[in-house]
Amino acid sequence: MKYRQAVDEIRRELGDEAVSTDPDDLEYHGYSEFSTSNTDERPIAIVRPESTEQVSAIAKICTKYRVPMTPFGSKSSVEGSFSSPFSGICIDMCEMNKIVEFHPQDMDIVVQAGVNWMVLNEEIKDSGLFLPPDPGPTAFIGGMVATNCSGTNAMGYGTMKDYVVNLTVVLADGTIIKTRQRPRKTSAGYNLNSLFTGSEGTLGIITQATLKLAVLPTNLSVATAAFGSIHAAAAAASTMVRSGLPLIALELMDEEQMRSINKNGGTEGRMWDENPTLFLKFSGTVNSVKDSAKEAQAICRKHGSRTFESVSGQKEIDSLWSARKRALFAVFAAKPKDSVFWATDVAVPISRMADLIEESRARAAGYGIWNGVIGHAGDGNFHQALFYHPDKAGDKEKVKDCVDTMIERAVEMEGTVTGEHGIGIGKKECLVKELGLPTVGVMKALKDTLDPHWLLNPGKVFDE
Repeated sequence: MKYRQAVDEIRRELGDEAVSTDPDDLEYHGYSEFSTSNTDERPIAIVRPESTEQVSAIAKICTKYRVPMTPFGSKSSVEGSFSSPFSGICIDMCEMNKIVEFHPQDMDIVVQAGVNWMVLNEEIKDSGLFLPPDPGPTAFIGGMVATNCSGTNAMGYGTMKDYVVNLTVVLADGTIIKTRQRPRKTSAGYNLNSLFTGSEGTLGIITQATLKLAVLPTNLSVATAAFGSIHAAAAAASTMVRSGLPLIALELMDEEQMRSINKNGGTEGRMWDENPTLFLKFSGTVNSVKDSAKEAQAICRKHGSRTFESVSGQKEIDSLWSARKRALFAVFAAKPKDSVFWATDVAVPISRMADLIEESRARAAGYGIWNGVIGHAGDGNFHQALFYHPDKAGDKEKVKDCVDTMIERAVEMEGTVTGEHGIGIGKKECLVKELGLPTVGVMKALKDTLDPHWLLNPGKVFDE
């Protein structure tokens, strides 16, 4: 009853057009086949605010009636961060998609939370600036901050936390705060940017962000190198990192991923060597980029690479990088009939990445489970994709054992249970394994203070 009262009051406050209870809309906002973690519950209503003030009004009403609130971005989370396990109000940020201010001389930009990062970069490209983090192409700025996303550019440019100048956040009771002003540096008070970045919407709803920008590189080169084993590819990657090559991306795809690309028709009319492959991207002066590619080729040959190809023209770069860019789509195109997708990620010290990849692949193969690996070889983060048949006895349990074992081994290797996906629903128990109860207890104390009724994205990160 109280949920309905909240919906009615939100309608009166924001207008009928801002609120949806259409069954298809509720289903869309509550489930995704791309997500490893889904729930049976669905939100009672979808609300699409257009301003921070409207989000504040929603929060005040939800707090009044003790109704859960789930921030919703582009639905790209694979850990169920957007789902509504306790029903309640789903706050869809899609209408908050405006660039508020652009300061090219200061190299920063103010945007609402529903701005897509690729749209942002397209809008400002003539200025010679861009936002480097490059997660999935559909991602919104709010979700990118809330999960501290990264992507292929993380090696050279860092993760989302490195680009947050300030945040406008709506707290559970509707209070609107701004974390700081617009200077590049400050020693004034607590670092609230870091508190809300990566909090997955459990401490506050991010409605606006001021973001640092970087200068678009003018000279790029891309290379690929295929190897006979994951260990050989990883060893070459480690040597390149230690040599100080100006790499802005260093990616790894295993043979199953390369095979999926070929099964999907290849890329740009090209079929690929079906072996573990490194994808390298260099930036610098014209001469330094050429020299770096030559040095990388020598390193790859030293580690037994079977092929090495380097290109520098933009058309050629796009063509050679296309296999990495289309990796996830190729895997889904090759998805076995009636199977279910399970994806997870971990990160470990770079020296241990190859060991954990090989262990994880071998365990899944031993169960007869299809699996493929994509790795950010420059920072020790990798993703394992697995398909299982839910109607096949024991199949899901086998996949769960694969994932649980990989996570346990990552922690044993002094790594993390998630490098960029976040905790969401699926990895709550894993967070305790990595950090321990005292540390998680501090996080819960912060949650209790900012959201005493646990209404903001409940059921995510940890339980009450």
